[in-house]
Amino acid sequence: MTQALATREPLSLAALRPLAPFFCLYVTFGATLGFLSGGAPLILRARGLDLAEVGLLQLINLPVGLTFLWAALLDRVRLSFLGPRLGHRLGWIVAAQGCTVALLALLSLGEHWSLATLLALAVAACACIATMDIALEALVVETVPAERRAFVASAKLCGASLGGILGVGVLVGSYDLLGWKAAVLACAGLDALGLLPILAYPEARLRRHGGGVTERWSGSFARLRVLAGRIAALGAYFAAAYLIAGPNTLALLDLGVPLARVGALTGTVLPAVNLVMALVAGGLAARFGTVRMVAFGGIGVLAAGGLMAVACLLRSEGLAVASTVLNYVFGGFLGVPVFNMIYRWAQGPRPATDYALLFGAAFFAAMPLRVAAPALAGWAGWPGYFTAAMPLYAGALACLALTIARTLRADRR
Repeated sequence: MTQALATREPLSLAALRPLAPFFCLYVTFGATLGFLSGGAPLILRARGLDLAEVGLLQLINLPVGLTFLWAALLDRVRLSFLGPRLGHRLGWIVAAQGCTVALLALLSLGEHWSLATLLALAVAACACIATMDIALEALVVETVPAERRAFVASAKLCGASLGGILGVGVLVGSYDLLGWKAAVLACAGLDALGLLPILAYPEARLRRHGGGVTERWSGSFARLRVLAGRIAALGAYFAAAYLIAGPNTLALLDLGVPLARVGALTGTVLPAVNLVMALVAGGLAARFGTVRMVAFGGIGVLAAGGLMAVACLLRSEGLAVASTVLNYVFGGFLGVPVFNMIYRWAQGPRPATDYALLFGAAFFAAMPLRVAAPALAGWAGWPGYFTAAMPLYAGALACLALTIARTLRADRR
């Protein structure tokens, strides 16, 4: 979006209304993943689970990084059996979200089931919500004009942040009161309600690429070769971003911050900060440019990482909490320009496949470090861990910024 366009089209209520269906589904995405994978590591760590074992719980997120394995199916197949009124993308959104609700309802019955069974159901539910996500992102690429996608990216991050507040801050925070069954059913109910607004979305009228896929269907791995450089840049960035920010809450627990306070930070304060940053970042990206936003946010994240290393060295709870909040503030600035570039890179005849590769494959590439990060911190100690993460993050950020800059230069030619 150009600066001129941004100044000519201020965000009004009428302009925000079309974002509501996307926002609602992103709320369900954030709430489901937050509930299934956000609260458990904190609770189990507080009960004395080893850091290396806590890292294994990141495997619940694995389907988010594997959507590229079935994304081509979403581009190729239309679920016509759901009815003629649903479009191509809406059919997949309804099917995936419906399966998520059903799996959560089943999961609500399993409070005393084996850990392996519960983990399998959680992974399956995450696979369904991740499938809904890539179908929704394809809908954005095909029906939302390029100049409006920065605001959709803001809606995505705001919705996911609010979902995190509900899924972690509310449901996990109220777990002692609600209990297992009520908490899981509440998440399922939220997913069902969040689906309703998108049902009225005029996909057929707004679709830019009517008529289906025109290129030969060669599968996701053929596209992987085309997008390899961008996936590598995103994967390095996602991995480094998690290294410098992901284990912050575990460090807070080890510094003696009570679980209730860490849970409030993780599930309420920090997503709220992220939500506010996502709201303002869309306009700032349009005004100052994507590369400048990435550089500004990245420098702030580096500063927060350095502050966290000092806090761990001094064993200062207050300084560690301040560093964690600062990390989320600057990380919030980065989300909108990064996802806006993913939309740009996914613009083509097969947007579900391309988005799944750009985000999913990059996320999957970062998974080993996500799993290993707590164990590395246990081996190196928190001060050494955060100090070592900083140059890795700086290098990955520079690589991503250069990749974005090359794309923007090519677009201007």
